[in-house]
Amino acid sequence: MQRSSRETEMMKSQVLFPFLLSLFCGAISQPILYSILEELAKGSWVGNLAKDLGLSVQELPAQKLWVSAEDYFNVSVESGDLLVSGRIDREKICGGKSECALEFESVIENPMNIFHVIVVIQDINDNAPRFIAKSIELEICESALPGVKFPLDSAQDADVESNSLKIYTINPNQHFSLATKESPDGSKYPELLLEKPLDREHQKSHRLILTAIDGGDPPLSSTTQIWIKVTDANDNVPMFSQDMYRVTLQENMPPGTSVLRVVATDQDEGVNAEITYAFLNAPTSTSLLFKLNPNTGVITTNGTLDFEERSRYILGVEAKVGGVHTAHCNVQIEIVDENDNVPEVTFMSFSNHIPEDSDLGTIIALIKVTDKDSGQNGLVMCYIQEAIPFKLEFTSKNYYKLVIERALNREETSEYNVTLAATDKGKPSLSSRTRVTLHITDVNDNAPVFQQASYMIHVAENNLPGASIGQVRASDLDLGLNGQISYSIMASDLEPRALLSYVSVSAQSGVVFAQRAFDHEQLRAFELTLQARDHGWPALSANVSLRVLVGDRNDNAPRVLYPALGPDGSALFDTVPRAAEPGYLVTKVVAVDADSGHNAWLSYHVLQASDPGLFSLGLRTGEVRTARVLGDKDAARHRLLVAVHDGGQPPLSATVTLHLTFADSLQEVLPDLSEGPVPPDPQTELQFYLVVALALISVLFLLAVILAIALRLRHSSSPAAWGCFHPGLSSKSGPVVPSNYSERTLPYSYNLCVGSHSAKTEFNFLHVTPEVAPPHDLLCDDPSVVACANNEDPKLVYNSSFSSHESFNLDSCELQHPMAKAHHFGTQGS
Repeated sequence: MQRSSRETEMMKSQVLFPFLLSLFCGAISQPILYSILEELAKGSWVGNLAKDLGLSVQELPAQKLWVSAEDYFNVSVESGDLLVSGRIDREKICGGKSECALEFESVIENPMNIFHVIVVIQDINDNAPRFIAKSIELEICESALPGVKFPLDSAQDADVESNSLKIYTINPNQHFSLATKESPDGSKYPELLLEKPLDREHQKSHRLILTAIDGGDPPLSSTTQIWIKVTDANDNVPMFSQDMYRVTLQENMPPGTSVLRVVATDQDEGVNAEITYAFLNAPTSTSLLFKLNPNTGVITTNGTLDFEERSRYILGVEAKVGGVHTAHCNVQIEIVDENDNVPEVTFMSFSNHIPEDSDLGTIIALIKVTDKDSGQNGLVMCYIQEAIPFKLEFTSKNYYKLVIERALNREETSEYNVTLAATDKGKPSLSSRTRVTLHITDVNDNAPVFQQASYMIHVAENNLPGASIGQVRASDLDLGLNGQISYSIMASDLEPRALLSYVSVSAQSGVVFAQRAFDHEQLRAFELTLQARDHGWPALSANVSLRVLVGDRNDNAPRVLYPALGPDGSALFDTVPRAAEPGYLVTKVVAVDADSGHNAWLSYHVLQASDPGLFSLGLRTGEVRTARVLGDKDAARHRLLVAVHDGGQPPLSATVTLHLTFADSLQEVLPDLSEGPVPPDPQTELQFYLVVALALISVLFLLAVILAIALRLRHSSSPAAWGCFHPGLSSKSGPVVPSNYSERTLPYSYNLCVGSHSAKTEFNFLHVTPEVAPPHDLLCDDPSVVACANNEDPKLVYNSSFSSHESFNLDSCELQHPMAKAHHFGTQGS
């Protein structure tokens, strides 16, 4: 029947709960309220917490919903129901309080949030009244008058309200009746009333059965025996000065502190006036805290009083005279709270590894601050002592959230020591400090940074393949893979196929290696774009330009371009007029060096000369000039060995042998050539014969052309056309310098003119270019022949592109020939 009543009460609470919940669902910030009966079986349903919090059942596993009262409740992950997980004993949880509720927190970790839940524990009649003593012994004088009252020890009932102790009864008898009284603290005690005078001589003792009954349904009860001993008469009873003594006492008073003194008086004298004091119905816990002097009535402390354990004590004191007459009073002791408890900081939820890119307002920890004191002594303020990018936000009651206030940067600060100080408002105030360490975890938010904005490497040519030529370095402030850097080549001004054959870069160290030997003459500089890339996700990178300058080494000897060398390494020959003045330009040695800079700075030197004083050589120009006039005793043929040195260290050189012949005409040169010794090389002899044959053919061709022109002019009606053949005329040609002359361009022309009365050929060396040639004559149809006539210098110009290497101008006619492409036989003028 008791089980049926309990289930009925539970059904009532479950029906009542939705109505109560509707009052709170308007604001989720208010506590969630449930009501259940105590002693429910494990797994009993309390309510659907997920629904009441507005959470989706499907998202519960990810949101990690849990409650702090894990000893009593848990949350079903599948349904979100709040279930009973342990024994709920109302008497153990709340003691004798009329209202009992469990307050705890429901926490969601993702996202972090907290809700307050209150579960009201309803009492069931599961505890019967219980007498402390097995029996009650009384001594009543036979002279006691009817109407005398005797308070008895009360029974204890752990249940409250309707289930608590309601009434006392005794078995029917003719001398006594029983009344149920209520003490100031609300507890009920039995009071025995004498209905009929006692007669010791008739009956020395009486035995009664005292029954205590509670108000449960069904009611529970317990009994004890009352033994009454009838004593001899004593006609005066003691009386207390007050029925209720009240006193206020500070907690933490040392043992032995006097609380108060109760005083009772008796009008009798002698032994009948000797009063003794004792606690009446004092619980064991009370008797341990207070001590009553039986002779003086002074109450002193016997232990340490703690307001947080109990704030009020009501003591019953009995005054007894001779064991016959008694008087009773109550002592009410109010314990005054002192600020003797420091605040406590408890982390309900805490994460000490925080990514540095966390958003502002992210919750790091959920903190609960408690103080066992009451009033102002129990009001607590919590704050952070350091200046850090975190702050505390008050939520509700004594809860705070530790959140991110400013942006985090692990590269600046990798961890924070946070000191939470909790201070109450008592006087003097008490405080406590709790220190935690927050570690900032790294994210890939820093790109690699090169130590230089750009790099330039100087590499001498002819370097060893595979050798290191330089290194680039980049740094990354991140940690682990986020700070690990790899190097690579992204772009180059070289062709992609050729790039890998020139350079490579170490991915780990950034060292740049040459894959081949560089040649300054082929490649003087090239530019690379290198990239430093970290291993984070997503990866970050930085680029830098690297310019490689290939330095020159003196690895190329000078090369002679002019004059052209024969098989033996010497020029064929050059002719010099016998009447050449000092400073006459004989020829010019032209050389080049593939190197650059000082390595290509050429100088010309005479190593050997058949007549050292006859010719001079320009140190930087390579021009060979006559140093003096040719004497009668000087030889006609001379040999100069010229060395060309570059400016490198050590210097490199090339040599050329010049053969110079003094002659005024080709006829003087030819016999010398025929009488000369046979060259050791057959190729030289063949070249000589070719030159001679070419000269003869050119002369015959020119004679034929002149004869053809003469025949045409003879048939012409204009006598001025014969002006070119006047007797006694000779060529008055002079040197002409073209406008496009430069140091390395040597266009020479040969001017051969024959006077009408002279049998000797004159071979002039002129600087003439096609730009200064006279206009074409109307009589010349051949584009290779240009006829020019005037009153003094009629000329015939033959274009060398239509003849062999040498050509001559006869009868006051000029033949142009560029010396840079062939050998010449005689020179005149400069």
